[in-house]
Amino acid sequence: MFDKLEDILVRLEEILNELNEPTVANDTARFQKLMKEQSELQPIADSYTEYKNCKETVEDSLMLLDEESDEEMREMLKEELSDAKKRIEELEQELKILLLPKDPNDDKNVIVEIRAGAGGDEAALFAAEIYRMYVKYAESQNWRTEMLSLNENGIGGFKEVTFMINGQGAYSKLKYESGVHRVQRVPETESGGRIHTSTITVAIMPEAEEIDFELDLNDCKFDVFRASGNGGQCVNTTDSAVRLTHIPTGIVISCQDEKSQLKNKDKALKVLRSRLYDMELQKRHDAEAEARRSQVGTGDRSEKIRTYNFPQGRVTDHRIKLTLHKLDSIMNGDIQEIIDNLIAADQAIRLSGLEKDA
Repeated sequence: MFDKLEDILVRLEEILNELNEPTVANDTARFQKLMKEQSELQPIADSYTEYKNCKETVEDSLMLLDEESDEEMREMLKEELSDAKKRIEELEQELKILLLPKDPNDDKNVIVEIRAGAGGDEAALFAAEIYRMYVKYAESQNWRTEMLSLNENGIGGFKEVTFMINGQGAYSKLKYESGVHRVQRVPETESGGRIHTSTITVAIMPEAEEIDFELDLNDCKFDVFRASGNGGQCVNTTDSAVRLTHIPTGIVISCQDEKSQLKNKDKALKVLRSRLYDMELQKRHDAEAEARRSQVGTGDRSEKIRTYNFPQGRVTDHRIKLTLHKLDSIMNGDIQEIIDNLIAADQAIRLSGLEKDA
């Protein structure tokens, strides 16, 4: 590990020297690549530098303790020694986590698909609430959301909604949200006051650029039709809506939120490219069983990951056995505690796997 850390310090110094060269600023692609590499290596270098400073503090304190006879000074040195040793342990753990292989998709924007499952109108209403939960969370992170397609049920629920979240590191935080979300509550339409269980599915997909996934347009069939549902002037009076069919897979995507047929076509292609890229990622997960077991629920979309129990005001994430009694704030987008616990659990499992392999 320490050889790798020394190599990182050397590489970071090379990057900083190169960034100081006047010619680099004229090469935008090169400049951006170096800046990205620097931002990835800097936190590791900072932690390792602090680690080395703490090791020096330990050595210095031990040496001074051997020479010092004044009891008050000895106490101060012992305290300094104890603090440095404690910090070394913390930094060793931090460095192990920082050196874990990075998911190449972590910095990407995400496309989110939410579909109503079992439960009819109640599931559709819950899908709309989960959509709003993610939008509010995105706002708290200063991320931007963009609606891609929406299929409503007429009473405020969403049969299906697809939207994009644009923001640095969006996938790294939201990738654990894929799976079946279950709600337990008394529906407004239920006169008997009985608790119903409904489900929705959430799919979190990294936005795929053309460099990630090459889409053959010859495999695509486009149809245009008149948009339906709520819309402004022109939306319901022109053939602006687009239906895209991917012939090899049978995937069908409809986009009608924009007045422009061209914009709807671009959105549909964006969703299709990301969905096909995500399917490729899922295949890799399936092919690497061990890799999938070393992650917290980023593979199986049929996995029941979370229950939202309204009568008891609690949310339970079944993968990490986490229960929080703050359902109202979670539904208002306060999901950071859940995400932090999922990331920590995933890191712990991956670290354990590396230690077994070592």
